[in-house]
Amino acid sequence: MFPRHRAAPDSQALVAKSKKLSWLLRHGARESGLSMDEAGFASVADVLRLTGLSRAQLEAVVADNSKSRFELKGERMRAVQGHSPEGTPVTLDGLERSWEVVLGDAPLYHGTSVVAARSILDSAGVHAASRSHVHLAPAVDATVGKRAGVDVLLVVCSVRLRAAGLSVFRAPNGVLLARAVPREAVTDLLAATAAGERALGELRRRLTS
Repeated sequence: MFPRHRAAPDSQALVAKSKKLSWLLRHGARESGLSMDEAGFASVADVLRLTGLSRAQLEAVVADNSKSRFELKGERMRAVQGHSPEGTPVTLDGLERSWEVVLGDAPLYHGTSVVAARSILDSAGVHAASRSHVHLAPAVDATVGKRAGVDVLLVVCSVRLRAAGLSVFRAPNGVLLARAVPREAVTDLLAATAAGERALGELRRRLTS
């Protein structure tokens, strides 16, 4: 038997601190007393003090993050999206002013589970819940804007979103976001897994009912 590879203690400590960084910037500013503006930017010095990271470690975490969750600008930094409004002082307007407005009529996609899709189609649509915005993907095969455990993709009409008064934004890490996706903006569903394929007929009937 070959010995299992284990991360070095220093690597494990850095992973733990990077998780704390993500929590601090996305959910824990109020609890930790971190001063933050409406777009989520905080002082690097304050972030280093609260996470225990060195500046070099912070820069390594920002550079190595696979989903580009963090944005570092001189002596200020933030998580680019995924904030919980109750845990941070960010505002919807503040975030959206710092993102790029996405124009065009191409369809967008929201990945979800079969159970969640049923709930969405039986209600008013997709809401951000504990986060500030709903994640969207620009293409079926896009990696950004999708979470694990996706069984189906909701096909979202950009034109109907705008008709409902909703804009689409692109965060610096490429994720597309909207405040909500009303049910009337969902025009179809696509299967992403075998479970999604089995449920597709039922879900489409819910959509058209």
